[in-house]
Amino acid sequence: MKIEKNTVVSLRYKLTDAQNNIIEEPDSPMVYLHGGYEGTFPKIETVLDGQDIGYEASIQLEPSEAFGEYDPELLKIEPRARFPEPLEVGMQFEGVPDSEEENNTTDVDDEPLIYTVTDVADSQVVLDGNHPLAGMALRFWVQVEDVRAATDEEIENRHPEGSEGFAFGMPDDDDADDDFTGDISGAGSSSPTLH
Repeated sequence: MKIEKNTVVSLRYKLTDAQNNIIEEPDSPMVYLHGGYEGTFPKIETVLDGQDIGYEASIQLEPSEAFGEYDPELLKIEPRARFPEPLEVGMQFEGVPDSEEENNTTDVDDEPLIYTVTDVADSQVVLDGNHPLAGMALRFWVQVEDVRAATDEEIENRHPEGSEGFAFGMPDDDDADDDFTGDISGAGSSSPTLH
């Protein structure tokens, strides 16, 4: 079966930066719904369209084709008192607590921004709302492991069964502590799908 719209594709992949430093090389394949459902980057879908099981490719993505350019306006300094303890570099929060600039906590798709703690001082916390791979040219090596027709339910849900999406370069829920990702207001949140 060839990769076409409304097929579920299983890909082995390796993600590196422009200097070929490995960023991510998971043991299990990435599974996504092919055909413009935002399961992976559009350029990767374009390269894979019409291909068979076993196809391999190396694909270079510029920042605009991946996680976007780095936006210094998404860097924020907030009072430490607004954050729970213990607070560590690398922790992530959805939005900024008690922020007076509510309109800055969402991106153009009205999805809440995920802020990563990049520095902690006695009275202040530095937060970065950019994706950790923003501003980077990326290289993907991909190999098609499996292709199958999507079910009607998968097409309706816009993702393969058992998959909520895929987040390149982000910690998996299995790798994170319970406190690693969460809404500062106290409500739980899941990691965003980044593509």
